[in-house]
Amino acid sequence: MNRTGLVVALAIAAIVGVIFGVYPQLDLDVSLLFFDPVSHTFRFGQHGWVLWARNAAYWSIAAVAVACVCALLGKLIFPKRRMLIPGRAAFFLLLTLALGPGILANTILKDHWGRARPMDVIQIGTDPFTPWWDFRAACRDNCSFIAGEPSGAFWTLALAALAPPQWRALAYGGALAFGAAIGVLRIAAGGHFFTDVVFAGVLMYLLIWIVHGLMFRWRATRITDDAIERPLAAAGQRIRDAAAALAGRLGGNSGKPS
Repeated sequence: MNRTGLVVALAIAAIVGVIFGVYPQLDLDVSLLFFDPVSHTFRFGQHGWVLWARNAAYWSIAAVAVACVCALLGKLIFPKRRMLIPGRAAFFLLLTLALGPGILANTILKDHWGRARPMDVIQIGTDPFTPWWDFRAACRDNCSFIAGEPSGAFWTLALAALAPPQWRALAYGGALAFGAAIGVLRIAAGGHFFTDVVFAGVLMYLLIWIVHGLMFRWRATRITDDAIERPLAAAGQRIRDAAAALAGRLGGNSGKPS
């Protein structure tokens, strides 16, 4: 999450955006590599292992989110115990997951950027092809731009940003490979165009870069684990005190003769 990464991400966006904007046919050409004109289907659209891989990716991401939620709830339930995941890390992961794949990809862009999917353009033939930059097309919701599942896979860059320094480069490589692999599967199944996947990766990186800077790197805004954990511990202690007081009153009432 340094300036070099930012420059690389912006350079990729500029190069791919310009090339595929001037020559939008390239997007179709990439998708056609996976299209079988004889059966008139995308070759990897029906394979069981593709569905298994997609489900595995989904549940892997969900497991990370559940672990973060459990860590935050655990601090409420056991306010004096140390969190299993540091508070700032847990909050950072949940926040970027919600803002990136949740809001930016699947709520804002996919529901308002009307680009039809390759299967609707090539396989079914009901919708016209549009370049990546044209948001005025006919698709009304759950559209092609940007790729939703690859957005979730590229979100693992947030996990890589929290890796120990000696493992960080490897973690970034693994996150990029994971996102690219899920992206290729979606392209091969006719779910997304090449640029849908590229911009999913770029936008997830940029969002994570900004949030990581706000929480970890920039002095004016960065926070500590204590800033996350202390309010949770205080709220948890108040809940425990209220529960103890209520139990005491109920116990006292039950001891009175009726």
